[in-house]
Amino acid sequence: MSKSKISNEAAALNSSKPAKSSSKSNPNSPVDPIDRISRVTASSSPGCLFIVVAPSGAGKTSLVRALLGQRPGVELSISFTTRAPRPGEQHGVDYFFIRIEEFLQKRAAGEFLESAEVHGNFYATSKTWIESRIAAGADILLEIDCQGAKQVSDLFIDAVGVFIAPPSIAELRERLLKRGQDSPEVIERRVTAARGELQQAGEFEYVIINQDFATALGQLLAIVDGARLRFAKQHARYTSLFESWGVRP
Repeated sequence: MSKSKISNEAAALNSSKPAKSSSKSNPNSPVDPIDRISRVTASSSPGCLFIVVAPSGAGKTSLVRALLGQRPGVELSISFTTRAPRPGEQHGVDYFFIRIEEFLQKRAAGEFLESAEVHGNFYATSKTWIESRIAAGADILLEIDCQGAKQVSDLFIDAVGVFIAPPSIAELRERLLKRGQDSPEVIERRVTAARGELQQAGEFEYVIINQDFATALGQLLAIVDGARLRFAKQHARYTSLFESWGVRP
């Protein structure tokens, strides 16, 4: 596939993204039948879906890894991306690293739950894998950007949104510098993007200020534990027990 054709298809993909809607949906708006099925499946499934969003450098990856180590019942959803692997990242563990041609083919085939372009690279989440794991009772955690979070939360109405923020822009820049993975130009682009991303914090149910790692991790663990104890999830896990009490959703 030529570079010009890839660029044109990438532009078409970008322009076909759903427009951002208001945080409150219109009850009179028509709902696509596929979307309706996804919503019902999500709300009646025993598993939880956690959406974790943060600007680059806020400490999201470190917090999520620590969470997974202490809550083995939570599974990390592995996203597809067209960007190059960073040092230490593994294909099939951190991301599925694929070429843009393959990404566009999968996107056109409807295999993705959400997709977005971030810092010039495409990212996406497998729809069928998420739905099957939640229906089986697994708790799934998604590390995605604000664009993707909006798309996912529109389908999975009971997903738990968590926004992780740095204590300041200055601290964010310092963390990116210490990470030593990006050029000064890329770091400044990430800082600029972070300013806009921080303005989206109000779209999320929970916000964690990652100033002290241990404190932030404790807060993230509390959110996960609390979400698993919601009535709908407990009823889905222990349906017979609740029905023996005469309790139904």
